Amino acid sequence: MTELVCRDCHRIVSGQNCPACGSNSLSRDWSGYVIIMDPELSDIASRLNITTPGAYALKVR
Repeated sequence: MTELVCRDCHRIVSGQNCPACGSNSLSRDWSGYVIIMDPELSDIASRLNITTPGAYALKVR
C-alpha cells in the first residue's frame, strides 16, 4: 500500500484523514521523507514550520 500525505501539513498518514490538521486532502504523489522527533529543538522543523513530532514529506504534488 502506498502511503498518503496530507497536502496541507505534509504529514504522512495511514487513514483517510490527517490526524494532525484534520484535512482529508491527501496525495499519493510525494517525495522526500523527514522524521521530526523534537520540533522545538530541530532546525529542520523550524524551517518547515512543523510544530508536532511525526513523519513528513518534503514535497507533495
